[in-house]
Parts: sequence; structure tokens; C-alpha cells
Amino acid sequence: MEDRHCWDRSLGLGREKIFQVRASHNDLTFLDEFLTLDFCVEHDLFSFGFNARNKRWEIVSREFADVKAALLLQLTNAGQPIVNVADGNFENTGELLLVHRHEGLDLDPAWSAETLAALARIWSRPANIITEREGKSVRLRHDGHELQHFDA
Repeated sequence: MEDRHCWDRSLGLGREKIFQVRASHNDLTFLDEFLTLDFCVEHDLFSFGFNARNKRWEIVSREFADVKAALLLQLTNAGQPIVNVADGNFENTGELLLVHRHEGLDLDPAWSAETLAALARIWSRPANIITEREGKSVRLRHDGHELQHFDA
């Protein structure tokens, strides 16, 4: 490990390599390729999450695989949730049904309410989304005026 830490061929190509990597990688591919166990250990990286029971943010894991997965998840889809249209005539009522692909992060309640309200106005019918909240499957429905919560 010491040899790797002090490795230098004295070729003076470090700056060139930096620009080469910058040209060929985005944030996601850079982390995927260059984030190492050694770096995580040296810089005490960890993943964290909100503990609803204690109502506070806590360290979830210090395992390299968990830390790397959490970082990559934040960059997947530019950090935006992945939502797909499931039905344009939900329950034969003309309502829009979306499905959130839950990958460990709940949708922000304020953003989801505003987004569903805007979709309901555009769709001219209520908009629904199936997602997870605190580990439970839920369906949110907005008719343009009020948000409702249902078990999914």
C-alpha cells in the first residue's frame, strides 16, 4: 500500500492525465472507476440515512460497497428519481398513474405534491404515483386541489 501511495515515475504527466480523465469520464463513471477502498478508508467515508424512529440522521454503513453504491445512486439519472408512466387510464377513469422506481431514497414530500398537482392540471384529470414512504408502498393522488394518500 505504501508503494502505491508514493508511486511516481517522475514523468511529469499528471496534469495531462487529469485532463484525459476529465475528457473521458463524467461524475458517475469517474467514481465507478476511481473510487477505491483505500481512498474510502483513508478519508473515513460512510453512507448515512434518516432514522425515522430516532428522528435523526445516522451513519448507515462504513462498508466500501455500501458507500460506493450510495454515491453512485446519487448520480444515477443526475440525482433525479426514476418515474415511469404505468397507465394513462388508471382504473378506467382517465387518471394518470406513475410508478416511482424506489432505489433507497423516498420522494421529497413537497416536490411530489407540487409535481402531482402540476401534472393533474396538465392532464386535466387526477394524477397518481405509486412509491414507497418509510418502507411502505403508498399511492399518492392529486386532483389539482388536494393530495391524498392510499396504501398501495
